[in-house]
Amino acid sequence: MPETKDLILRKAIQSDWMAMYRNIWRHPESAKYMLWDVTTSEADAISRMERTIRFQSEHPFHWTVVEKKSGQAIGWAGLRQVDDVTCEETGIALGPDFTGKGYGTQLLNALTDFARDQLGAKRFLACCRSQNEASRRLQRACGFRFTHREAMTDPRNDEPYILEYYEKDL
Repeated sequence: MPETKDLILRKAIQSDWMAMYRNIWRHPESAKYMLWDVTTSEADAISRMERTIRFQSEHPFHWTVVEKKSGQAIGWAGLRQVDDVTCEETGIALGPDFTGKGYGTQLLNALTDFARDQLGAKRFLACCRSQNEASRRLQRACGFRFTHREAMTDPRNDEPYILEYYEKDL
């Protein structure tokens, strides 16, 4: 499983529920540009962790992100293999107390390295909402180039948004 200087990517375990609830799931700013809803109670967080464990067991390249220094679960990251030479990120999410520390850069680089080294990928795709300036900066800082935009609709509220696509040769 991928590892960086400050982070470990591993499969979720039930005891991660409280850290995930405190660090990411209960924060509206964490969900703002994602396709998930805020978790509003500890009971819901326990149930969500069970769903997360099940999801990660069915998706081999989706991980919980753990900060080495604190040992806490602070987010998640994932990728999928599109074809023999292409992988794409399926989301990187970190709690608000863990942004601005270079962790996003470490995660995106770890995903691209894993895709190249473990899956033989030659190309890596990423996307983000056009309003998500932090994700756009991250993708550019990691050497991704903009390819195109696509109009989308948020299934949670039927609001339109623009999804920007980026690509990097590995």
